[in-house]
Amino acid sequence: MQTIHGTTTTSEDAEREREGPGRDLTPLLAGAATAVGTIGAVLALTGSDSPLRGPFTLFFLLAAPAAAIGAALRGLDPFGRLVASVAGAVVLDMLVAQAMLALHQWSVRGGIVAVTAISALILLLVITRRRTV
Repeated sequence: MQTIHGTTTTSEDAEREREGPGRDLTPLLAGAATAVGTIGAVLALTGSDSPLRGPFTLFFLLAAPAAAIGAALRGLDPFGRLVASVAGAVVLDMLVAQAMLALHQWSVRGGIVAVTAISALILLLVITRRRTV
């Protein structure tokens, strides 16, 4: 017995068949964002005097929690997930800063470590939840 499949193409097939320079930039942009964020965290943790320290560290402080929260919000449409994850990242950064100031433990390095730890914990919880489902 032979199964005959239709020849309709899905949007994923159309993406793979499309040729040209802008074909699949998502992995490249994700890698560049990861590199910029990592460089920002390293520059902040080492106390470097580089002029890129401020912008790269700010990018890290927004992108790391936003990526973790965005991974947890898979059910939303892309724009809603983007808005919610960026808002959640800002809230997380503010809560970390407020807690550190209230405890009189404020430091740039401590803030970077705390945001990194909380973002990694959120991402770890998302990964373990998906494996159990």
